[in-house]
Amino acid sequence: MTTMRTASSRRSTRGAALALLTGAGVLLAPVAAQAAAPPGAPVVSAPSQVVAPNGAAQRIVDTALSMQGTPYVWGGATPQGFDCSGLVKYAAASAGISVPRTSRAQSTAGTYVSRADLRPGDLVFFYSPVSHVGIYLGGGKMVHAPTRGDVVRIADVDRMSGYNTARRIA
Repeated sequence: MTTMRTASSRRSTRGAALALLTGAGVLLAPVAAQAAAPPGAPVVSAPSQVVAPNGAAQRIVDTALSMQGTPYVWGGATPQGFDCSGLVKYAAASAGISVPRTSRAQSTAGTYVSRADLRPGDLVFFYSPVSHVGIYLGGGKMVHAPTRGDVVRIADVDRMSGYNTARRIA
C-alpha cells in the first residue's frame, strides 16, 4: 500500500517539530520563503537574528516566521492559511497567550508601546480604525499576512502606510 503525504500533513509535521524545538529552547533562524511572494512584492529579509526580550515573545516571533509562505486566507487562523489577525492569534497561542480574533480588538490587548520602544514580538497596527496587524521583528521589520493573493512574509514597517499604534502582549 502506498501512502501519500498531503501538504496539510507536512505542515502538521512542521508545526509539531516547531513546537518541539521551541519548547526545548532552540532558537530557530527565520525561514527564507520570500520566493513564494507574488511577483512584484518587495523581497525583505528579517534582521540577521531575531532575538526577542523573553521566551514568550521569542516563541511568537519564531512561530510567525515559520509560517512564511503560507497563503493569505480571509478569516484564516491555521497553517493552511492566515489573515493578519489570525497569524497573530496563532503565534500568540503558541506562547500560551490568548488574544482577541480581530486586529481592531487585538489593538487593545496588552500594553501600549511607543514606536521608539518597539521590541521583537510586539504587535504593530495600521490604519484608522485599525484593520491590519503585524508582528515586529526588530530593525524596522515585521512579519504579517498582507492581503488576498499574497503570503505570510516580512515587510518594512516604515513602508506600510497608516501606522496607528503598537501593543506588547509578551
